Amino acid sequence: MCLLFETVRIEYGSPQHLFWHEYRMNRARSEIWNMGSPLSLSEEIRVPDAYSTGLVRCNIYYGPDIREITFKKYEKRVIRSLKLVNCETIDYHLKYTDRGFLASLFNLRGDCDEILIVKNGFITDTSVSNIIFKSGNLWVTPANPLLPGTCRERLLKEGKIFERRVRPVDLALYQGYKLINAMRYPEEMALQPISSILW
Repeated sequence: MCLLFETVRIEYGSPQHLFWHEYRMNRARSEIWNMGSPLSLSEEIRVPDAYSTGLVRCNIYYGPDIREITFKKYEKRVIRSLKLVNCETIDYHLKYTDRGFLASLFNLRGDCDEILIVKNGFITDTSVSNIIFKSGNLWVTPANPLLPGTCRERLLKEGKIFERRVRPVDLALYQGYKLINAMRYPEEMALQPISSILW
């Protein structure tokens, strides 16, 4: 059985935005294993003293129940260029630990730092994050992501970003982009130029 996982941001010993992680985790447990009783991450995560300062990445590996929780000091990966990669068959709507297919697509990045996956003619996600585009004073995110990330869902609920179907030919309409996930808040990311997205 392939496990799923959640990545939770820990700031100075405090887990962030657990509601969104619990919601996605319990929705996946219901979809795959028909588990009706929800798990509470606030009851499961105990941050060791060695990880009580700074920014920490916490991974929760789970099936019907939680199997393992790990902690690691977070080092942000620098991503300054994206390679558009077409794939019509990918399905990653659940966050599986088996990322072999994503890894094979990532190997198509060439000289770029990361890939940006196009499915059915529309932009979705990178291999590690959702993406938001700057449109004047607004931020928009592709309406058809591969994986609805917890940061993305939270920002949509807060009205800070908006969904829009984005085709590769639409990229010229935007002033730049940022990559977001549980560890990469948009306010911490520098705006990257659209010209750094390569065909």
